[in-house]
Amino acid sequence: MYVFAGMYGPVSTIGAGNAILIIFQLFMAGLIIITLDELMTKGYGLGSGISLFIATNSCENIIWKAFSPTTLNTGSGPEFEGAVVAFFHFIITKSNKVSALRSAFGRENLPNLSQLLATVLVFCLVVYFQGWRVDLQIKYQKYRGQQASYPIKLFYTSNMPVILQSAMVSNVYFLSNMLSTKYPANVLFRLLGTWDQTTHKPTWGLAWLVTAPESLWDCLVMPHKTIFYVVFTILTCAWFSTLWIEISGSSPKDVARQLRDGGMVIKGHRDTSTVQHLQRYIPVAAGFGGACIGALTVIADFLGAIGSGTGILLAVTIIYQYYEMFTKEGAQNMMIE
Repeated sequence: MYVFAGMYGPVSTIGAGNAILIIFQLFMAGLIIITLDELMTKGYGLGSGISLFIATNSCENIIWKAFSPTTLNTGSGPEFEGAVVAFFHFIITKSNKVSALRSAFGRENLPNLSQLLATVLVFCLVVYFQGWRVDLQIKYQKYRGQQASYPIKLFYTSNMPVILQSAMVSNVYFLSNMLSTKYPANVLFRLLGTWDQTTHKPTWGLAWLVTAPESLWDCLVMPHKTIFYVVFTILTCAWFSTLWIEISGSSPKDVARQLRDGGMVIKGHRDTSTVQHLQRYIPVAAGFGGACIGALTVIADFLGAIGSGTGILLAVTIIYQYYEMFTKEGAQNMMIE
């Protein structure tokens, strides 16, 4: 469907043979990813294979654009693609050091140091907000004196809101591109989105509105699009986050049942009031945390962070989950020893 919808170019242009090869490549890539994910979840690794693919792809993209030795000619002579490599190249080769710094921090067609610093800033912000949580003190009903804590994090639903939001936007892209290619004169389909078949980017319609501005200058030139994108991203992430707690079994009722089955109760509260007490924290953490994730995605896109705001958030949250996993296992091993 993606190939024949024109997502990789018109079939008449790429040819039937190339279209079949692309379909086969996509099929085999999906099969490999699903197989590796099954191996990870069946005990041959830690976590999810798909999450590792997402994190690896985002990190590889950032490292490559920072240290790539590839040279490209953008009209002003050959330049290194990597932002850090280009910085040293400009400093060494250009006699005007101010012009060298300006090129290193502000070049437009290739990655620059400003985008790299914005990426590091977003990484730090996400890691900082990962530590925001409320610890509810719980105690065991059968074993008196034993207590523990149940953390309710700001990012209660982790990276699921941004995954669902990006999936929804991808479907909008797919449908609008397919319909605008097949029926370019239909007014309703044009409202869904019109596409530039050369750059494969939306130029108008809903698909264009939900696309992040490419720079701060675009935000100033098109304020209505910027406002719509900000509101849409934050609200959809918040909505998906609150929806996910009901689907995934992490709502207040589900958590209360898990505590009750484990013979635990919130300290200072009766078993019958556990749901009401959790209701004060979990929906708020899910909704507000989802909105914060959407806001961080918007900030990353506006600052021009390498990759995308969605990719960076997914990479950081996935890596942080592995960090927590290893630290918990280390603490358990110390307790056993």
